[in-house]
Amino acid sequence: MKIYVVSGLGADFKVLEKIKFPEHHEIVFIDWLIPDQNEDFSQYIKRMSEKIDVSEPFYLLGYSFGGIMVQEINKLKPAQKVVILGSIKSDKEKSRLIKTGQITRIPKILPITFFNERTTNMYSVVRKFFDPRNPKVLQYFRVRDPYYLKWSIEKISDWKFEENPDVIQILGDRDIVFPIKNSRPNYIIKGGTHLFPLMKFKEVSTILGGVFD
Repeated sequence: MKIYVVSGLGADFKVLEKIKFPEHHEIVFIDWLIPDQNEDFSQYIKRMSEKIDVSEPFYLLGYSFGGIMVQEINKLKPAQKVVILGSIKSDKEKSRLIKTGQITRIPKILPITFFNERTTNMYSVVRKFFDPRNPKVLQYFRVRDPYYLKWSIEKISDWKFEENPDVIQILGDRDIVFPIKNSRPNYIIKGGTHLFPLMKFKEVSTILGGVFD
C-alpha cells in the first residue's frame, strides 16, 4: 500500500529522511506547490491531492503544516489511515502564538519582503517554527518562496477544523510550535522538539511500524 507523505512548512523531506518506514509499503512524497496569487485554500488542497491514486487503498502522513494538509486532503480523498507528526487535529489545539496571529491578522499585514531569505526576519521565523536551539535548522528548510511562506502562515493562522478522532497524532513533549498541553496525542515522544522526526527517528520508526502494519 502507498503512504503519501507531506512534509512541514517550507521543508523538504530531509526532515523525515532518517525514518524507517515499513518495507512492505511504498512511500510517495507530495512536494509543496507554490500557491497562485490569492489562491483559495480549498483549491490549493485540491491541487496538492492530484498525485494521489484513489483506485487503490492508501495511507496519509503529514508533518507539521503537512499534518494539516493531509487532514484536509483526507476530506477529498479518504485514506485508510491518517497519521500526523508534530501537528494538530483541530484549531482548538493552536498555540497562543498562532491564535494571536489569527486574532491580530499580523500574518496578513506583514509584507512579503519580511519573508525574503536575505533578511534576518525569515531566519527568526524559521527558528521559531522548527527548533530555536538548532543552529543548522535552515538546511531542512528548502521551500523559500516568500509568497508561499506568507500564504502558508496565513492559512495556518486562519485554519478551522473539527477534530477527526480517527487521526493518529504523534507529538513531542517539548514542541513549542504545537505544545502538547493543547492536545491529547496518541503517542508522545519524550524530549521531542518540533524536529523530533529527525532527532528521535528511532522512536518514530517504531511507532509507524506498528501503525502501518
